[in-house]
Amino acid sequence: MGDDRESGPSVPEGRAPWERPLSSIRQPGAIGRSGQRPPRSERPATPDPEQPPQPGDSGRLGKRSPRNADTVSVAELVDKMSRSGSMRRVPAERPEVEEPTEVIAPITDSTPPPARAVPPTPPPHAAPEPVGAPATDRPALTRLAMSRVRRRRRVRMIGRSLVSLVAILAVTLTGVVWGYLRNTDQGFLQVAALDPDSTDVVDAEGQYGDETYLIVGTDTRTGASGEVGAGTVADAEGARSDTVMLVNIPADRSRVVAVSFPRDLDVTRPECEQFDNDTNTYTGEMFPEAYGDKLNATYALGGPKCLVKTIQKISGLRIGHFVGMDFAGFESMVDEVGGVEVCTAQPLIDYELGDVLPTVGTQRIDGRTALNYVRARNVESEGNGDYGRIKRQQRFLSSLLRSALSNQVLLDPGKLNGFVNAFTSDTFVENVKTQDLVTLGRSLQNVDAGAVTFLTIPTTGTNDYGNEIPNDEAIGAIFQAIIDDDPLPGEERAEPVTPESSAPVDAPDASLLAVEPGTVSLHVSNASDIAGMAQTASDELATYGFQILTVGNFSGSAAQTVVRYSQDQEAAAATVASAIPGAAIELAPSLNNVVEVVLGSNYPGYTQFPTAFGNEIDPTQVEGTTEGAPLPEDLSFTNAADDTCA
Repeated sequence: MGDDRESGPSVPEGRAPWERPLSSIRQPGAIGRSGQRPPRSERPATPDPEQPPQPGDSGRLGKRSPRNADTVSVAELVDKMSRSGSMRRVPAERPEVEEPTEVIAPITDSTPPPARAVPPTPPPHAAPEPVGAPATDRPALTRLAMSRVRRRRRVRMIGRSLVSLVAILAVTLTGVVWGYLRNTDQGFLQVAALDPDSTDVVDAEGQYGDETYLIVGTDTRTGASGEVGAGTVADAEGARSDTVMLVNIPADRSRVVAVSFPRDLDVTRPECEQFDNDTNTYTGEMFPEAYGDKLNATYALGGPKCLVKTIQKISGLRIGHFVGMDFAGFESMVDEVGGVEVCTAQPLIDYELGDVLPTVGTQRIDGRTALNYVRARNVESEGNGDYGRIKRQQRFLSSLLRSALSNQVLLDPGKLNGFVNAFTSDTFVENVKTQDLVTLGRSLQNVDAGAVTFLTIPTTGTNDYGNEIPNDEAIGAIFQAIIDDDPLPGEERAEPVTPESSAPVDAPDASLLAVEPGTVSLHVSNASDIAGMAQTASDELATYGFQILTVGNFSGSAAQTVVRYSQDQEAAAATVASAIPGAAIELAPSLNNVVEVVLGSNYPGYTQFPTAFGNEIDPTQVEGTTEGAPLPEDLSFTNAADDTCA
């Protein structure tokens, strides 16, 4: 039979065609790198050069022929292992193969340089295509259309220029104003004067938002003040408070009240530190409390601090600003506003200052004459010189205020700037800045002159030392009316509209439950005849957890101890009243969500534990038991709208 396969030599030892070599293992006598050959008997037969290489042949392809003696078939491997009976594995030697080595030709002068890599060419971008008709195909603009285009361009250019100009002016103006305020603020001479934590303040919550200024005119004879005719140091050393005026402006800016204090008012001087008027500093030397002192001597000894403490104790007002001015400062300010118009019904002649106003009628006076006009206190026709002088000062300030409110000063930059400069150069202040004065002036532009009232502290005569004896009951009524914003004599202010929420309401039918003492804030005021009672009671109430805000004296009197409360504070007031034997509760809407304890004459002098939290309370409800003393009928006042000649 014929065989389709190509004829060739037979497989040695009768191998079957499917017996293929598993591996090629180099024998010890095989050709190696040294070039030695194995014995001829072991070399394979020379292959036929005309016969193509067979699979497995050891040619250029690195393959070996199946006839190679170095190859081992599967049958032979199984036969050997079965004969030896050993399953031991013999590691085969790894053939020694020479790793190829790259031959690099040496670099010579004739070696060409390496070719540079050419960067890839970026893909082309699509060019924008024009929108609309080509410019050459568009119709030519008419002369009118070209004029409109040019006009629109001019308008846009002008608008942009105006916006830029406004921005530049705004920045420049802001810098100028800031620089002006800073420079004027640096002109103020600062001095320590205020006592914000004083226990003499009455109803501090009721004064929230009010602005209260203590303005003092000193009669120092040194420096420029001696040059304007105030006298010499030989006449009087140091400085005294020649004019003392307390100015209150309520939070709603609906009126202005100025209260003048006589310079010889009999006062109790508190413990004060000595003040050096030449350097405007305190020396550290302390002076004890003294009775029967004159008000102006209080300033001469203890300076602004001592005077503020004294006035705060008399008035109960919280003084938030202090302004001191000497004679030279007063004169320069009057000159800066162009003088002030005054009127006198008879010649004003002082036997020390001479003829101040020799002619009668309305006349405009300069700074030097105005200084003598407000200083003169030895005028025979006025009787009590101190009160006559106070009246003239109030009329002078009324005229000055009318001029300022008529916009002759507020809207004239030159006068306003000169007035502020004169004010800052000759004053010593605390808590006063130019911005505060400007803001205050703007808020008072809508205040009519009739809503500005000048009052004078009432007295009941003089004592053996020539001191004016204060009328304490009338004084208390005046300042309580100021705190409560009640109408004053001669005041021409529109009646404020009372909100519906402040109208008295009937006591609710529902029972009251005690609250936690720690949630109740108290003002404790003494309306009894026993001094120090408020402090003692507040200390005891604090041990129960009540929060004590202020302790002071009540302006007026009360026969019964009353706990006053505002809307939504009735349960808190009832809890406080349960801790004070004999106390009742009273609605007082003006307290602004606080509770006030007014210790009356029936206060037993001790307290007790309040009703426990959550328990029911049935308090005694009263009305109108803590009304202050009425204003005196003969109270001296001056209304700023009164321009009659007197």
